[in-house]
Amino acid sequence: MTTAPSLAALLAPASTAPTGPAAWAWLLVAVPALSAALLLLGGRRTDAWGHWVGLAAALLDACLGGAVLAQVLGLPADQRTMDLSLWRWFGVGDLEVRIGLRIDPLSLTFVALVTFVGFLIHLYSVAYMAHDRDRRRFFAYLNLFVAAMLTLVLGDSYVVLFVGWEGVGLASYLLIGFWNTADANAPDALKDASTSNATAAKKAFIMNRVGDVGLLLAMMAMVARVGSVSFTDVLGRASHGESPGWATATGFFLLVAACGKSAQFPLQAWLGDAMAGPTPVSALIHAATMVTAGVYLMVRSGAVFEGAPAAQLAVAVVGAITLVLGAVIGSAKDDMKKVLAASTMSQIGYMMLGAGLGPAGYALAIFHLLTHGFFKAQLFLGAGSVMHAMGDQVNMRRFGGLRSAMTITWATMGIGWLAILGVPPFSGFWSKDRLIEAAFVGEGVKPWILGTIALLGAGLTAFYMSRLFFMIFHGQRRWTTDKDLVGEVHPHESGWLMTLPLIILSVFSAGLGGLLTYNNLFVTWLEPVTGHVEHGEPVLPAAVIMSATLSLVIIGVAVAWWMYVSRPVPVVLQPANPLVEAARKDMYQDAVNEALAMRTGQGLVLATDAVERYVVDGAVEGAAAGTGAVGRLTRRTESGYVRSYAGYMLAGTVLVLIAVLAARF
Repeated sequence: MTTAPSLAALLAPASTAPTGPAAWAWLLVAVPALSAALLLLGGRRTDAWGHWVGLAAALLDACLGGAVLAQVLGLPADQRTMDLSLWRWFGVGDLEVRIGLRIDPLSLTFVALVTFVGFLIHLYSVAYMAHDRDRRRFFAYLNLFVAAMLTLVLGDSYVVLFVGWEGVGLASYLLIGFWNTADANAPDALKDASTSNATAAKKAFIMNRVGDVGLLLAMMAMVARVGSVSFTDVLGRASHGESPGWATATGFFLLVAACGKSAQFPLQAWLGDAMAGPTPVSALIHAATMVTAGVYLMVRSGAVFEGAPAAQLAVAVVGAITLVLGAVIGSAKDDMKKVLAASTMSQIGYMMLGAGLGPAGYALAIFHLLTHGFFKAQLFLGAGSVMHAMGDQVNMRRFGGLRSAMTITWATMGIGWLAILGVPPFSGFWSKDRLIEAAFVGEGVKPWILGTIALLGAGLTAFYMSRLFFMIFHGQRRWTTDKDLVGEVHPHESGWLMTLPLIILSVFSAGLGGLLTYNNLFVTWLEPVTGHVEHGEPVLPAAVIMSATLSLVIIGVAVAWWMYVSRPVPVVLQPANPLVEAARKDMYQDAVNEALAMRTGQGLVLATDAVERYVVDGAVEGAAAGTGAVGRLTRRTESGYVRSYAGYMLAGTVLVLIAVLAARF
């Protein structure tokens, strides 16, 4: 495998000044940010039309993003990287930080995904949230989410990226806990749900702050060694063999940040609970915004990892662990949204694995991220359509046989299901299978281990996604009703505002992968960022790897059909073997986190309290008591009588004379 040259565009200042639509790229952030401000500051006065303002902002952003993308596509490859400097933010000593945007194939790939899929999610939300009293505030938060994510991917430095990084954390907190209150006369179950929603939002917020420490430490290391946080300076120095120790430490710090934001092992526990928010939020988080940020950070920082093989290997190992962990958890969940959340964890693991393969895997990781964005948004919105038809129920054991009642939702989710399975010619086949093939490239045992894990993940993906699809739409009807929560259930197809986005996403889920693979189009598009890479040969023939992958997919589908269609599915959850029970409980990740972090923290607090109470307070109180005792003794000498003071003076004089005489003789 050779590179010629690696990461060329990141290692030098941009060669082209923005003109045309690119010069207005700052509007991509400004439009949704201003819309969010208008809707939040306008308050209840904007309730009647606020959602249309949010939708219009998303549409304008998608149009502007498309215009910038079209302009850059028309440029030669060596002119596709442009830096747009906006203003000086602050300076400290020799460090100067400016607010600026980097427009290049990597950032524009995310712009296209975020703005287009984001617009479809906004459109879907108009109907999905139609009866919510806070729909205007919901759209404000959606706009804020989009603005923050675009800041993250368009920033030309790690500080600007960090602003967007924190922005998506804030927006996710607001949206995950969006339903955090219930009416006073609501059923107790709904009140409990609103409390758990707030808890889920806090859990996501806190676990992401753990990851943020990694990004802060990485920036501190950059300033200490390079004296800058701009991509040009930091990645340029890294490419010239900057201290391997510095590169390794910085790489591990960046990996911690990515694990928190992208829900990778060991900071993945928040993702399943994040399903507490409205379903369009889940689609936006999983398809186009928050969890994809970690993959972006890894690929954008590729030059750092090129100089730190240990950190790069750690990225691949984390991805491999997470893709299996997510697949195992997804195989045991009955909440369809949590199955999809575990699926995202697993698929992001594939992307992290690709990013850990070095320049040969960067473009493939982003390629899978792009195709995944479309079919995962489609699957989540399809799940929302099912919830809409089933009184907001999410338990797949209460579904079955919905195909006849929801034909459009069944067909569109079916396309997303085939895409994530990697069935040709659907988009997942072109992106995930290339990642699996790339995992088999290398020397020693590494390609055998990583490649085998990637293959295993493909089989598990086929099983748990087929399980989800079959339990919802096929088999016997298991429609049951909790009248206290949902009333009578009458499954029906959703309206056109919800089904139209599903149909549009289906087109991309079906054809985008093949289109971008033609003539190696997508990999060539990213070359100004990732460099031109000649892939090595895998340790197994490509045809063998593809055949093995498809065979495992077929086996996974067949097993799921046998277990959930050909046999009755019990409505009530049944006891299972220890592995299944562990998967149902997220492999006890909350218990592990409590033991390692919460209990340890509580122990430190108790120890600190004991030291403060018995050592610090004891010393202070002892000093105070001693001072008081001395004061009480001294007080007795202060009688106010002249004869007493004369006696003291006489005694003192006698003592002085005795001391003088003793010294002389």
